[in-house]
Amino acid sequence: MSTETTTLPTQLRALSNSQIALGLVGAAIVLTLLQYLGGLPEWLHRLPEAVIPNFAVWLDAIFNFVKDDLGLLAFTRFLTEGLEWLLDFSANIFFGKRRFPNIGPMPWTAVAAVATVIGYHLGGWRLALLGGGTMIWTALIGQWEIAMQTMSVLAIAAPLAFAIGLSLGIAAWKYSKVDRVIKPVLSVLQTLPFFTYLLPAVIFFKVGPTAGAVATTIYAIPPMILMTTLGLKKVSPEVIEAGKMSGCTKGQMLRHVYIPSARTEILVGVNQVIMLCLAMVVLTAFIGMPGLGAKLLAMMGSFKLGRSFEIGITIVLLAVMLDRMSKAWVIKQPEHFERGTPYWKRHSMLLLGVALFVGFTLLSLIVPFLAEVGRGQDFSQGKELDNLIKGFLNIEWVKATTGFLRAFLNVQVLIPFRNFMLSIPTPAFIFLVAAFALALAGRREAIFALVFFSLVALSGWWDRAIITLYSVISAVSLAALIGLPIGILASRSSKWSERVLLICDTAQTFPSFVYLIPAIMLFGITDIAVIFSILIFAMVPLTRYTIEGLRTVPEEMTEAADMSGATRMQKLWSVQLPLALPTMAVGFNQAIMFAFFMVIIAAFIGTQDLGQELQRTLAGTDLGKNFVLGICVSLMALTFDLTIMKWASDKKRALGLE
Repeated sequence: MSTETTTLPTQLRALSNSQIALGLVGAAIVLTLLQYLGGLPEWLHRLPEAVIPNFAVWLDAIFNFVKDDLGLLAFTRFLTEGLEWLLDFSANIFFGKRRFPNIGPMPWTAVAAVATVIGYHLGGWRLALLGGGTMIWTALIGQWEIAMQTMSVLAIAAPLAFAIGLSLGIAAWKYSKVDRVIKPVLSVLQTLPFFTYLLPAVIFFKVGPTAGAVATTIYAIPPMILMTTLGLKKVSPEVIEAGKMSGCTKGQMLRHVYIPSARTEILVGVNQVIMLCLAMVVLTAFIGMPGLGAKLLAMMGSFKLGRSFEIGITIVLLAVMLDRMSKAWVIKQPEHFERGTPYWKRHSMLLLGVALFVGFTLLSLIVPFLAEVGRGQDFSQGKELDNLIKGFLNIEWVKATTGFLRAFLNVQVLIPFRNFMLSIPTPAFIFLVAAFALALAGRREAIFALVFFSLVALSGWWDRAIITLYSVISAVSLAALIGLPIGILASRSSKWSERVLLICDTAQTFPSFVYLIPAIMLFGITDIAVIFSILIFAMVPLTRYTIEGLRTVPEEMTEAADMSGATRMQKLWSVQLPLALPTMAVGFNQAIMFAFFMVIIAAFIGTQDLGQELQRTLAGTDLGKNFVLGICVSLMALTFDLTIMKWASDKKRALGLE
């Protein structure tokens, strides 16, 4: 008996990962066939409600204990007063809210002049035109006040996220225990849907700009921590030794050696903080945050697509401007002057900016148009654009194309695929996901997949989770069919690679709300609009990493293929794609993460997935339910993230690319 029990685990260990994966797939097929034939017990198809733990109630009890009994709500409301004062201060300066210091608002011409000077200082005339042009557009199109409402919160949230992220990054670099604790927390935070950040912010910090600023700050912290830790770990031993030999204390080493040496990584973190803050501050419109997001939400809700398009352009221009300026700051090296150089020479750009700001501020007192563009003075073409869009959508070939896509994709592809996924018994689906992780990444990742999806099943939201996953898989598959060929074709020449990568870089700066506009324009409020909006968002990393993967294939490998007489297609399939696959896998991983993020945004269109349920929680105080739903999305996203990144790492090692 003892011999049998010891040989069974040994035999199991002797089985290869692919054999176990095939066994899991076989078990899943058998369970699914039994379900189709009516021979599967109901409790194996879906877990009965009686055995599903009420996680939401338990979490609510914990949150209420922390909130009320431990006094966290009182503490956060105390913090709210200070944060409200900061927000009122910035709001007064940016758009003239009548609070301390009662000196606002800044004239749009003065801000445009300063943006031009900053752009020129960081990147020359092109960046100067982008900075100044964005501000001029925003004012002349009649969106200055709502844009400044958004910027006033961004001006508080981004520095807060930077300061907290930098501090935690330094702590994680310095103390290994902090690093071990913070890494899994960051992994979860980066995959949590944005709705999960909003409700706690509302409960603890009130509806409106305060809750919006808190949610935005917390959402933007993770990349700052990661980039700070990465930069500090990469400081060369020679630099550290030189600092120690010069007699620096620990504090001086940090301030004068480590942080300056990690400047590039820290500034990359600043860039990511700014972009995430802008993306999130737009999305906080769902919790009463005024500004561009709220206006865009209102216009899209009333189907005023022309006005939505204009606001979308403003958001994109602001995003591109902030992205380009912060990236230019990353690569710009500090200027050094000889001792005795006059102050005005050392700070010429600063003095020019101050002079222009003061000059335009004084001029605006004489010419009101230079201070504020009134309603009757703006150049908004919202109604005209509405008519133009309606006219375009009424063109026969456009109606025929969108109608065919709606009918064909919805009826023949998407709905049957969704119904098929929903028909798979819960254990069979979990076996399939575990088999996928096992075949690609190994047993550790398969165990994670098994545990994560089992927790999703125990959450009580299995069907909604499957519909969410259906949207992600459908959109990423369609994005791959379009994005991969574009990437392969563009990689054949440096000129086209640069052009397509520039488009991808620009598209990645677009706040996610913007992608809903063309989807709604073409397909209305339908399932295909949801898939289309996710598709165009997920196509960017797929195209980008395909180009980067193919362009970084070692030249000696392609030369060897050419010398062996391989055709272009043979070289692509046998040499370039196999070597580029690890890099392309990173693109697939990002596309899936983007899709999980976007499917929650698409709840605005009216989906039947976890996003819609998350959006409903914002109307109440169901913090437990909100957290359970958010964790479900996070667990599914983490499963794919861990699996694909492990496969990419193993493949790189096997190919000798690391």
